[in-house]
Amino acid sequence: MIKIGMIIGDRYEILEKIGNGGMSDVYKAKDHKLNRFVAVKVLKQEFSENENFVSKFRIEAQAAAGLMHPNIVNVYDVGEEGGIYYIVMELVEGITLKKYIEKKARLSAKEAISIAIQVSMGIESAHNNHIIHRDIKPQNIIVSKEGKVKVTDFGIAKAATSNTITSNVMGSVHYTSPEQARGGYSDEKSDIYSLGVTMFEMLTGRVPFNGETTVAIAIKHIQEELPSPREFVSEIPISVEQIVCKCCQKSPDRRYQSMGELIVDLKQSLMNPDEDFVKVVDPDEEASTRMITDRDMVQIKRQSDRRDSMDEAMRLRKNADYRQERYEDDEDYDEEEEDEEDEEDIDDEIDDDYYEDDDYDDDDDDDDDYDPKMERITTILAVVAALLIGGIIIFIVGRTLGVFPFGEESPEAETEQEEQTDQVEMIEVEGKTLDEAKRALIGIGLTPEIEYELTDAYEEGTIIRASVKAGTMTDKNSNVILTVAEANELIKVPDTHSKSQAEAVSMLEKAGFVVNVAESYDANVRSGNVISQSPEAGKEAPAGSSITIWVSQGAESTKVRVPNVTGMTEMDGVATLTESGVSVGSITQVNNEDPALIDKICYQSYSEGSWVDSGTVVDLKVSIGPTLRTFRFVDNITAPTEDPEYRDGMMVTVIVTTDEGTQLLNTQTTSFPLPVNYTGIPSETGTIQFLFTVTTNAMTTTDPNTGDTVVIDGTSTEKSVTRPVTFTAE
Repeated sequence: MIKIGMIIGDRYEILEKIGNGGMSDVYKAKDHKLNRFVAVKVLKQEFSENENFVSKFRIEAQAAAGLMHPNIVNVYDVGEEGGIYYIVMELVEGITLKKYIEKKARLSAKEAISIAIQVSMGIESAHNNHIIHRDIKPQNIIVSKEGKVKVTDFGIAKAATSNTITSNVMGSVHYTSPEQARGGYSDEKSDIYSLGVTMFEMLTGRVPFNGETTVAIAIKHIQEELPSPREFVSEIPISVEQIVCKCCQKSPDRRYQSMGELIVDLKQSLMNPDEDFVKVVDPDEEASTRMITDRDMVQIKRQSDRRDSMDEAMRLRKNADYRQERYEDDEDYDEEEEDEEDEEDIDDEIDDDYYEDDDYDDDDDDDDDYDPKMERITTILAVVAALLIGGIIIFIVGRTLGVFPFGEESPEAETEQEEQTDQVEMIEVEGKTLDEAKRALIGIGLTPEIEYELTDAYEEGTIIRASVKAGTMTDKNSNVILTVAEANELIKVPDTHSKSQAEAVSMLEKAGFVVNVAESYDANVRSGNVISQSPEAGKEAPAGSSITIWVSQGAESTKVRVPNVTGMTEMDGVATLTESGVSVGSITQVNNEDPALIDKICYQSYSEGSWVDSGTVVDLKVSIGPTLRTFRFVDNITAPTEDPEYRDGMMVTVIVTTDEGTQLLNTQTTSFPLPVNYTGIPSETGTIQFLFTVTTNAMTTTDPNTGDTVVIDGTSTEKSVTRPVTFTAE
């Protein structure tokens, strides 16, 4: 049980819980050995108790720990302590893409593409290391405070799916590919499908398929076509729509075949969003009749050879079993007759192999040619097969009826014999020819399966390796995969120099090569045409190998123009500057008096339109709103002499109030001036109010009419004086 303050692995101090998911809880921790903050993901108890899951999880997490990329949340450590299984990861301060989408309702096409490019680059790095994520979704993508996008949870998805964890736990059914929904094989193109759904959600603010149950949603992924994102947001550029649709094709073969292809189109879309450049595979064209190629013929021959080897294994095994049965059951078995039958069987096998190989290698034979020798061999084999089948049937019927009771053994003896022949020792086949290896394996009771590998290290037709190591005991009748060396076909590389990029790619692909396109500057070669290629024209290269062509971008210019990013969000501004060829330096938060620029870029260190060297660092400032102004009141308040009835020594109540209603002072005094000292006042002006009482004394007078003395009582009058005051700015 994880508790705040505990230390695991003798180095990671758990500080606080920062998140949770279907399979784990995430804590912020401090690594005391390296003095840095990290994120520790701890498996929940129900998964920690599953040994099979823990084993696969550990293997996958260790594989993911080998990934180092700016767009991947890096894994630092994997461990276990007291039944607690955990992985230590890079701590990224930010929010998930899911929350970011919810916060903004939906993202602009430009922002969505910028995020997709960063995600694709991270996934591409993993694919290059043969790691498939299998759970790409906005919840597993983090947008940091600096605007960096990072993909997390590499490795945990494969461990989870291999243990049949339901989609409810995984929370991924909205983003799962059709092949994953069917429970089938998933590869790199499954990640491409999930990323396409994620882009759909970024652009529209919703997922393409929804339903009451996870099963209903999964069925929609399998059966229903993806709705166009432009149905929900009409201003989405056509290229962005096509990229999303291509990513989310039902058939993996119709999607982008790699993250590299997707990144190329995403960058093109960022620069030319309204161009129709995305190549979408036409299903009708894919299904149309086309001429078979030499490469297709090689594949067909491989499959035919594999089937032939399996058929041969089954036939020879049946013959061997039949002879063994006869030997065990027939006390009058004639050894000389057995030798003759063995020689006849071997001759048949040699003849079969000879004509199988001959048929395989001779592509120019006419199937309709009449071959007397083949017809004669076929007739002989048919007669032999008929005799064998008839003999087996007679023997089985006779044994059943008790006609052939001899050779029976007790059940104990049969069991002992089965135990003795259950397993056989694998022999060494590496370096042998295919025919030698097949016969040797069949002879000890194993079934060979054939697969081919292009290599120059072994002679063509020899065994490179077997799926079972020599000396290993393996079950009798089990399959052994033999990897056979195959020499690659060499093709002359065509000359693409000065050809347009499209023409060069077409030439090379037609010749049977895979084309890599690189860009370079050359003032002497027209922009868009090929400068050079590798391997060079005229050389021979294996079919299917990569040919790199360098395409001219015209004369090189080291100057780039600084775009205007003032008023953009931080993420949009970073993307715009990066695409223009400059680098982004420091990004600081400052006060700005323009309320329209809150949370937007209010300053760039190079003004719009400036010509600078490529890679020049541009610093940015993001507004956090107007500056909060405060004032101070340090003064001596003088007596309220504005009222002529005021006299020194009177008791006066002094009240100081700001215009916003804050009372700074409420006191009584008989002496002036009155010193005051107040700071941090939010208002610039206020008032000083003086309250005092004026009292008149009693008076004695004589009534002129009567001559009597009259006493007049004194009076008290409440006086108020208000004085405006202006405070001093701090």
